[in-house]
Amino acid sequence: MKIQRALISVSDKTGLVPFAKSLADAGVELISTGGTAKLLQAEGIPVIEISKFTGFPEMLDGRVKTLHPMVHGGLLHLRDNPEHLAQIARHGIKPIDLVVVNLYPFQETVAKKGVTQEEAIEQIDIGGPSMLRSAAKNFHSVTVVVDPSDYGPVLESLRDNEGATSLKLRERLAIKVFVTTSRYDCAIAAYLNGKQECSSSFSVSLPLSSGLRYGENPHQTAALYGSFNEHFQKLHGKELSFNNILDINAAVDLIDEFLEPTVAILKHTNPCGVGSDADLREAWEKAFATDKQAPFGGIIVCNRPLTEPLARAISEIFSEVIIAPDFEPAARALLQKKKNLRLMQHLAGAPSPLAEADIRSVRGGLLVQQKDRQTLSEVESKVVTKRPPSRDEMSAMVFGWKIVKHVKSNAIVYVGRDRTLGIGAGQMSRVDASRIAVWKAGEAGLSLKGSVVASDAFFPFPDGLIAAAEAGATAAIQPGGSVRDPEVIEAADARDVAMIFTGVRHFKH
Repeated sequence: MKIQRALISVSDKTGLVPFAKSLADAGVELISTGGTAKLLQAEGIPVIEISKFTGFPEMLDGRVKTLHPMVHGGLLHLRDNPEHLAQIARHGIKPIDLVVVNLYPFQETVAKKGVTQEEAIEQIDIGGPSMLRSAAKNFHSVTVVVDPSDYGPVLESLRDNEGATSLKLRERLAIKVFVTTSRYDCAIAAYLNGKQECSSSFSVSLPLSSGLRYGENPHQTAALYGSFNEHFQKLHGKELSFNNILDINAAVDLIDEFLEPTVAILKHTNPCGVGSDADLREAWEKAFATDKQAPFGGIIVCNRPLTEPLARAISEIFSEVIIAPDFEPAARALLQKKKNLRLMQHLAGAPSPLAEADIRSVRGGLLVQQKDRQTLSEVESKVVTKRPPSRDEMSAMVFGWKIVKHVKSNAIVYVGRDRTLGIGAGQMSRVDASRIAVWKAGEAGLSLKGSVVASDAFFPFPDGLIAAAEAGATAAIQPGGSVRDPEVIEAADARDVAMIFTGVRHFKH
């Protein structure tokens, strides 16, 4: 059946005017609401306002305008059911063959800083999802459009089918509606749940972003869902793998800790070197010196536009991915000579509601927690030893604490004021993690004399602190909280080691 009547009510007006004009030129009667009707009228496109169509005025500040039998009867009646046709004729209900609706910008609203709950609730669309669902349920007869990117395919189908659309297209568009409304409701539930002390449920619905060749290993299937591509733009190189995406996420989480110019190198989501310097090339040298073996095939990230000198230094080793907020033209041209190297631009995209959630799958469900965004404050008040740290030691403590948070537990990191010296990650024993960090520093030819040691959790016994002091550390930063804290403090005082208890643990399993 030809499309004779369309109802248009959109929040996102991208591409709407030429689409509506094409419909009107094809003889389609247009019904519209509020701001959409005003826009179409201003463009000289004939349109019937919804209140005239239903015979009932918009009310309650526009909250009630399309929730009417003239709308939903026109959408839901079955065109091949004589009784339905008789009923709508008896009540003067006219068929609506096309619905063009997109929803109030709830997700964009709640992503803004300082938004109130009242402001968020005003962006919960009621009439829009109702019309979409009515039209999608009756897709055998009704065409429904929720995404402006589908305007073109609909017009093309109208041209190819003498003013009608194909069943295949209508079904695809209906599926898109239910995916969209499901995702919309999930966003609302997640926001309101976040206002509760303990969420009663957790839901997530994300669109497919891309299929992946395989998962963590070649025998595992995998796909990427959500808006990852709104936060990163691939400028060069092969397709991203499952592991690449995990590493990129870990790299950006780490580099976001730093305001000063910083370069970090990661492997299997663990930092293996971090350096800060006003000169990015020098920052790289500090990071790379920590471990010159692990970066092979690793991930490199910086928080400033990547310069040509840094690009020349990086190009001397094989890397999987390089991430930066931008690339100087000469640097990009140099790095693009490596065809397999992925260059990723980190975009300042809109925050995602999922950005603050850490989600893990477990048998029978999901574990959901807040991201570990805890930062160190009032450092001076946290000194627990007789000797307070020097200014340089204090700077190194803050630097090391930012990094140890991103190292798999048990984690030990030896640092200077602006560089890593030795990193021990993912060990069953904290002493073993320290031994690995000391060994790595020795392998790299770096002295730990005068270094600071950072531990993601408390030293359960004095032996960990003693081992760090014997390695050359003169200061330590750790959460504290062990029943043997007094013994650990006593061991530090006996060795003139300054120590801070942060009161915050940074386990990373």
